[in-house]
Amino acid sequence: MTPEPLYPEKRLRRGRFWVLTIAAALTVSATVSLGRWQLSRAAQKEALQASIDAEKLKPPLTQAEFLALGKASDAMHRAVRLRGLWLTPQTVYLDNRQMHGVPGFYVLTPFALEGTEQTVMVQRGWIQRNFVDRSKLGAVETPAGIVEVTGLIEPPPSHLLELGSAAAAQVPAPAASAPAEAASAAAAPAAAAPVAEGYSPIRQNLDLEAFRAETKLPLRTDVSLQQAGPASEGLQRDWPAPALGLERHYGYAFQWFGLSALVVILYVWFQFITPLRRARRRARDGRF
Repeated sequence: MTPEPLYPEKRLRRGRFWVLTIAAALTVSATVSLGRWQLSRAAQKEALQASIDAEKLKPPLTQAEFLALGKASDAMHRAVRLRGLWLTPQTVYLDNRQMHGVPGFYVLTPFALEGTEQTVMVQRGWIQRNFVDRSKLGAVETPAGIVEVTGLIEPPPSHLLELGSAAAAQVPAPAASAPAEAASAAAAPAAAAPVAEGYSPIRQNLDLEAFRAETKLPLRTDVSLQQAGPASEGLQRDWPAPALGLERHYGYAFQWFGLSALVVILYVWFQFITPLRRARRRARDGRF
C-alpha cells in the first residue's frame, strides 16, 4: 500500500521549516563566532596592557643601555634615565591636547644626550591654553646646562585628525639664554641647529622625520621619551593611559551574543511554540 501523498500545504510548511532552520543555524554560528572573536581580541589587549604595566615596573635603563638598544621596541614603555641638554629654541607645542578634559598643549623639547651626537624628543608635559589668545603660551621653565631626565620610552607623538595641510600659528619661538646656547653647542655641536626665521612652535601634529629634516638635528625618529614625575616647571604630567579599546570589544561581543540569543528565541517561538498554539486552538475549536 503506497503512503498517502502530502498535501501541498504540508509540503510547503515542511520546506519552510527546513529553510528557516538552516538560516537560523548559520546565523547563530556566525554571530557566536564573531562574539568569540571579539572576546579573543579583548584578551589579547588585556595581555598587552599587562605587558606594558610590567615594563613600567622594571628599574630604569641607564643612558648607556638606552644607547645600546638595537630597536626601540625592545624596551618600549620601559623607564630610562638620561643626561643632557634641553634644546629650548626647538620646543614644539602640540595643540588640541587635553588633560582631565581641559584643552591645552603638549610641550615637546629635543634633548641632546651628553657625550653623544644623539638627540631624543621628550614629551615634557601639558599646559593649559589661553582661552582669550590662543597664540599666547604659558610659561614653561627649562633648566639650562646638563640635567637628568627620567621618563618612559614611548612611540613618537600620536597624530590627531588633520584636514588639509596644517596651518601653524606664527608665534615667535621662545628665546634661550646665551649660557644655555653656549653649553648646548659645546656638548652637542651637531644638535645646536639655528632656528629658521618664522619658525612656529604651535603645531597640530609632529612628524619626527620631517622635524629632523627641518631642524637638521640628529634626532631619533623611532622613539620619544615621555617625562614622568609630579607636576613641575609649569607642566602637568598626568598622562592618559593608551586607549586599547577593551570596552569596545566587550560591547561588540555582547551585541553579537545578544543577536545570537534573539535568533534562537525567535526560531523557537515561530517554529515550535506558534504552531503548537495554533494546533491547540484548532483542536479546541473542533477543526483539524
